[in-house]
Amino acid sequence: MGLTERVAGLRESWRPGHALLVIPVVLIAAITAVDILLPQDIYLGPLLVIAPAITASFEGPALTGVIGLLAVAAQAYISLHSGVLTSRNALVQIGALTMLSALIVFFCLIRERHSRQLARVRSVAETAQNVLLRPLPARIGPLRIASLYLAAEDEALIGGDLYAATRIEGGTRVMIGDVRGQGLAAIGEAALLLGAFREASYQYNDLPTLAAALDQSVARYHADVEPEDEDQAGERFVTALLLEIPDERRISRMTSCGHPAPLLLSQGHAVTVPSLHPAPPLGIGEMGPAGYTTDVFAFEAGDALLLFTDGVIEARDRGGDFYPLAERAAQWTESPLETLLHHLRCDLLAHVGGRLGDDAAVIAIHRNPILHPGRCHGDHRP
Repeated sequence: MGLTERVAGLRESWRPGHALLVIPVVLIAAITAVDILLPQDIYLGPLLVIAPAITASFEGPALTGVIGLLAVAAQAYISLHSGVLTSRNALVQIGALTMLSALIVFFCLIRERHSRQLARVRSVAETAQNVLLRPLPARIGPLRIASLYLAAEDEALIGGDLYAATRIEGGTRVMIGDVRGQGLAAIGEAALLLGAFREASYQYNDLPTLAAALDQSVARYHADVEPEDEDQAGERFVTALLLEIPDERRISRMTSCGHPAPLLLSQGHAVTVPSLHPAPPLGIGEMGPAGYTTDVFAFEAGDALLLFTDGVIEARDRGGDFYPLAERAAQWTESPLETLLHHLRCDLLAHVGGRLGDDAAVIAIHRNPILHPGRCHGDHRP
């Protein structure tokens, strides 16, 4: 291997964090020099243990061991320079520093092992959660979609909030929902509803029938799975909002199952879509298709819809004020969907002081202008 290859190999193995090794090395050199210059009745050698202790905070056991050996060698040099290397006091100091350095390396090994285990667990959890809550496609039919998910649970990517979008003949169906509660039980119920929606969307021609099918799925899940707390047995439900957006018609159909109505965004304005016939949440009772009604509203080309869960609008600041979603969203209606959600995320977390009390999900849907076949881009004739 030539010199060039060796240098390249060293560059690849050198991480930016290794630059911090200068600190313990300088400490060892400084303590050694000062101890030699001071009178012999003043001992600074025991301070050398600081070097491996600091190294353990940003490096692994191997480099921590190297710094520990340097510290022990520096202690031996100090004793040798003072002419007391074979004295009992010097041998005790060298032995004590060696034992402390070895303990630091041992704890480094344990920490590194736990870090690897945690990394594997996180990797499996992230994979499972990504499979459960698939990322929405950036484009689906004539629509552009962006999504945001903020889980309230620490180290979690998802919780009880859910969303999905799927193509049907001549349009797109979208669902956003919120399972009551948090934790693994809520995730299990969310998984059931997502699977039921993806399958049933292709089987039923209208939203009321689809909503009734989802309600039956949730009811069967509640019957099969006992709640962890018997007091909550009668409080298990899922709020959901179902949308059907035709490709050719500039409308959107909506069936609300106890879920907050979406916002319609257009050039500096954000208005709540009126939900004239809201139904109870899923899982309250098997209502059948007759218990659900479809509301129709205009969804013009260039407009955007903002779907969200109650974790957004019920987020409170320190003064107890709710997050003003419509007011804030109106400020960024001219921004691309990804930028809009980025602003909302930062603003929402700032409102609550950095930590949400409930899961929060947001979907932004933009309708692109419809270009009819055979018509030029500049031809706007009806």
